[in-house]
Amino acid sequence: MNLILFGPPGAGKGTQAKHLVNKLNGFQVSTGDMLRDEIKKDSEIGQKIIKDMNDGKFVNDEIVNKLIKNVVFDPQKRDKLIFDGYPRSLSQAQNLESLMDSSKQKIDFVFFLNVNKDTIIKRIEKRKILEKRSDDDLNTILKRYETYMVTTKPVLDFYAQNPNFYQIDGTLKIEEITAKIDAFINV
Repeated sequence: MNLILFGPPGAGKGTQAKHLVNKLNGFQVSTGDMLRDEIKKDSEIGQKIIKDMNDGKFVNDEIVNKLIKNVVFDPQKRDKLIFDGYPRSLSQAQNLESLMDSSKQKIDFVFFLNVNKDTIIKRIEKRKILEKRSDDDLNTILKRYETYMVTTKPVLDFYAQNPNFYQIDGTLKIEEITAKIDAFINV
């Protein structure tokens, strides 16, 4: 089973992805984690990534798509992918669809965790203290939120046409969101 979790930064995608990894014996595909790993390596790609992140921009699609391609074609992860925060743009959604077709896989469920800006700010402030993430600066988060809302609207429209698309109130408690997702996947 392959799933997509998407929503604004701080919507709870990572939390739900971790639950689904355990429940489905799957693999979390977190572009955020992948990008932070590149930054830790201090590679040329990592330096480009940190500049984009610090400017509140999304990382270049070409970089992200290359990282995603490696995951989709990994035979150990076949039909066990839980995408956390990808795709974030229409071109990424189209790229993922093409990769899935090429690898003879499909996306079984798409979950949109819908969360308002005030909730995001509260969650990010808390996460910044608990996880000490360098990309959780309030100004950066507000820029990322605004960019997300503009860039991801076409992705929302793209997936909302599918019968396997579900919008979930991301302001609910973690357990309530988990229960809703579990009911949809019925596993």
